[in-house]
Amino acid sequence: MKKLIVFISAVFLLASFKNDGGYAVGDKATDFKLKNIDDKTFSLADKKDAKGFIVVFTCNHCPYAVKYEDRIVALNNKYAKLGYPVVAINPNDAVAYPDDNLENMKKRAKSKSFTFPYLVDDTQEIAKAYGATKTPHVFVLKKENADLIVKYIGAIDDNTDDASAVTVKYVEQAVDALLADKPVAITSTKAIGCGVKWKK
Repeated sequence: MKKLIVFISAVFLLASFKNDGGYAVGDKATDFKLKNIDDKTFSLADKKDAKGFIVVFTCNHCPYAVKYEDRIVALNNKYAKLGYPVVAINPNDAVAYPDDNLENMKKRAKSKSFTFPYLVDDTQEIAKAYGATKTPHVFVLKKENADLIVKYIGAIDDNTDDASAVTVKYVEQAVDALLADKPVAITSTKAIGCGVKWKK
């Protein structure tokens, strides 16, 4: 009986780790068509030469997202040329949080020299489909034939406050493993950040 209780508890713990209504590692992710800061529509299918993607749900106003901006830029600088570009998506309600509207996204991207798409998830449907709950929240996708398979979900690294004190770079480890055609060692971590600002 005791073993059964332990087993049931473990199942509930694992189930709680998956985002409600979102993806788990190994799931096939959907593509999307979202407005970019250049006012054009962007789709993952546009990047035909990509081996995969580092999809980051982020925003302008969240202090956690701000602390990670330079690290997100660095991820794109390192991995875009290797086939894993960053694609940033702002899922927040821009009416309730004007700092996250498109015009302010454009200003922020310019000031931080973003070299990757910064997209508006105006309907919040993509954030819900992926299961994004925080900003930032990362989903590493790998192209397998015509599909986009989720290989990692969670945080960028293990130290939000101090980039110089990071000991585990989760996203880098995941992408490095994929580039080497090896299994990802750590496939899920808890995303640390502000909650997504859902529309009411």
